[in-house]
This record gives sequence, structure tokens and C-alpha cells, in this order.
Amino acid sequence: MTLKKIEAVVVGGGQAGLAMSEHLSINGVPHVVLERNRIAERWRTERWDSLVANGPAWHDRFPGQEFTDFDPDGFPSKERIVDYFAAYAEKIAAPIHCGVSVTKVERNINQPGFLVETSEGVIEASYVVAATGPFQRPILPRVIPNESGITQIHSNAYRNPEQLPSGAVIVVGAGSSGTQIAEELMRAGKKVYLSIGPHDRPPRSYRGRDFVWWLGVLGKWDAEPAGAGAEHVTIAVSGAHGGKTVDFRRLAADGITLVGMTKDYDNGVLTFSPDLAENLAKGDANYLSLLDEADAYVARNRLNLPKEEDARDIYTDPPCVKNPILGLDLAQAGITSVVWATGFTVNFGWLNVDVFDELGRPKHQRGVTKERGIYFLGLPWLSQRGSSFIWGVWHDAKFLADHITIQRSYLAHHLNAQRNA
Repeated sequence: MTLKKIEAVVVGGGQAGLAMSEHLSINGVPHVVLERNRIAERWRTERWDSLVANGPAWHDRFPGQEFTDFDPDGFPSKERIVDYFAAYAEKIAAPIHCGVSVTKVERNINQPGFLVETSEGVIEASYVVAATGPFQRPILPRVIPNESGITQIHSNAYRNPEQLPSGAVIVVGAGSSGTQIAEELMRAGKKVYLSIGPHDRPPRSYRGRDFVWWLGVLGKWDAEPAGAGAEHVTIAVSGAHGGKTVDFRRLAADGITLVGMTKDYDNGVLTFSPDLAENLAKGDANYLSLLDEADAYVARNRLNLPKEEDARDIYTDPPCVKNPILGLDLAQAGITSVVWATGFTVNFGWLNVDVFDELGRPKHQRGVTKERGIYFLGLPWLSQRGSSFIWGVWHDAKFLADHITIQRSYLAHHLNAQRNA
């Protein structure tokens, strides 16, 4: 890469970086996309083998390209998603440079713009977009000491059941990843414990429409970020096995033992909060409330959608809910491994500008920071619920590209005024 000066640098060659590149090209902004590995690398190498998209193909895509030769109501595999992004990069002629790492970004001294230090030299840029996505640094809680002898991996390192040692396994975290991994391990014949915290549990589909459609027509994709200090609630939804509603009591009936939130570890015993029944009840309430809103929408708009009375049936509480396990001796239970499906945090150590709070979290408004010229894209809830989804990041990218274009117009006006003075 011989490029030394350009108007905009986009860091990251995944869905966020590609979306940003498309809109910058449409707006005529010269730019380059820098990707340290390959296009959509996290989809390639940081997901389990059987992963499929959580949303159907008709919805989880960019507006300008559909999945070819694929059922619109189906859930693409991670390989199909990688192929989709690679084809999209070619379609929009994205100026992407793979194998280039960004090591530092800092403001120029005594002149506008930024210096972008990379593995292939320094670039001067007026605008920098951090589009490295939400899955940057795995959160691996320090609960069980390494010397315990228990195999511990994060969900981003999990690939398949054969990867784990023989014996029982506990999956900590019951969002989309944890739920799917736990079920896969159970189907492979392993004894599985699933640690469940607060969660939303939407229906996979209802009255003939996928839940992504319901979130759209009910205005829930447009929900704004919760205020500071709000409790984080994960979402349990799955496209696995053709897509079905996550029901933890059904998983218990199939053989998975449910426990509450993982709390502590002492002398070989892992303890759990006594909140399992409460967490399940709140998940049920979330599920039923969405059905209520959907029914009201159908009635109000006089839609001819089939009723689905059995959707309100709730499995009875299994023994592990009625008499919850609060402490588990891992050796006695035969547990040899733990999969931590506990999410991710950001890692912007390379971004040496004043755009973070005291906890290291990006400070921004819809991706725009107070450090003019620095932008964030692809983060969860950047502007709304849909921001970290494929289609949502495309719309956020348009907003940021338009913001950059407006800033360019101000600069152009200033330069013209100087020339004519």
C-alpha cells in the first residue's frame, strides 16, 4: 500500500466498513478501508462451525444485494454470509486493503486532520471511521481460577462439541450464542448445564411472520439506547434448525439442566444466584407482551393473518426450576469444561484521541464524536436497536457519510472564501 494521504480512512473490513465505503463512494469522498486480516474475518474464524444468521435472508442484508440462490425465509450459514460480504465488496468496488493493521490514530499537530499509523506506513486523513464492530474483546469473567483444571473457553473460540474434553459442560450466558451452543452440545450427547440471567425471549415467528418483521412494524427496531446505568438484557433468539422460538423449559425437558446467574467459585464449587425462576418469568413476560402487541396490530390494521393460539402455551417448570441448584461441585457433577457466552467489550487502544469516557467506552451521538473527524460505526445501539445488524449498520453508515459530506462542504466554503478574499 503506497497511499500516504487521503480524505477518509475506514478501519475495519466487515459489514460496518463495507457499508461505510459504499456511502462514502456514493457521496464522492475519497477513502480507503483498512482490514488487518480478510473481509468479514470474524465471521470466518471467530464463530462456531454450525452458526447461521439470527435473521432471515430477506431481512439481514444490505438493501443493494440479496442472497443469491437462497430461500429468503431461510437463515444463511456463516460461510454464505462471508461470501455475501466478499461479493458485495467487489460489487461496490470498495477500496479495501487487507492485511493492513492500524496501530495508532492521533490528531495532527498544528494542522487539521489525523495521522493514521499502520503496518505499512503512515496515512494523513481528514476523517477516520472506527468500524471494527461490536465483537472486539471477549469478556472472560475471572471466576474459576486457571489452576482448577477446568477447560475454559469463550464462545468466540468454540467451534464444535468434539473440541471439548469428555465430561459434562456448563454454558454461562443464555443469549443467542449461549443458547445455541448449549443445545448443540446436548444434541451431541453431553450433559449440559445452562446458566441463565435476565433476557428477552421474542417469538421466532408469530402468525406467519418472523419476529424481525414484527419488530419492524411495531417500531421496535427504532428503539433508542437505554440511559446510563440501565440493566443490560441479552436477547435469546435463534435461526438454528430452520429457526424456532427459544424456550428454556423445553431445553430442560430435552435434558439441559438450568441454573441461575453464575455467581462465584470456591474450593471446587460454582455458585449461582437464586434468580432462575425470576429470569424465566421476565423472559415469558417479554415474550407474551410481544404477542399482545402483535395481536393488537393485526386487529387495528385488519390483517388477514392466521391465529396461533398455542403460541401462548408455556411449558411447566421442570425440577431444576422448582428446586434450583445454588451450588455445584464441578468434580462431583463431572463438569470438565465451561463455555463463557458472556459477550464482548470494545478495544480501541489504537485510537489515541479524547473520545472515551472514564470506563473507556466511546462517547458519541449517533456515531459522531466531539473530536471532529472521528466517527464510530457498527457498535450496538449506536443510534437504535438495529445498529449492530447488517441492515441497521448500512443506515447508520449513510448518516455518517452524509455528516462527513456536510463537514467537507463547510471546509470547501472556507477555502473558497480565502481564495476570493
